[in-house]
Amino acid sequence: MKTIVAMVVLGAAMSMGGQALAQTPPAGAQAGAQRTQEFNFTDELVQGQLVRPDGETSRVRRRSAGISLIRIREHFVPEMLKSVENL
Repeated sequence: MKTIVAMVVLGAAMSMGGQALAQTPPAGAQAGAQRTQEFNFTDELVQGQLVRPDGETSRVRRRSAGISLIRIREHFVPEMLKSVENL
């Protein structure tokens, strides 16, 4: 009995699955066409001003004149080859 109900449900789902419920495109619209918007300012005066934040501007700390604490290992490749040979 369960197999018959499952078969009926599966058959109904497969028969309705072929129909896509999508909106129809509006009249005059082409598929994949992008809309563009154009502004024409030929007869109008457009004014603007520079807007800055209130208060102090942030300053970046300069690099110190001290020596670097990072050392470049000169013998890295030979040390790596030694470690591989020991395996």
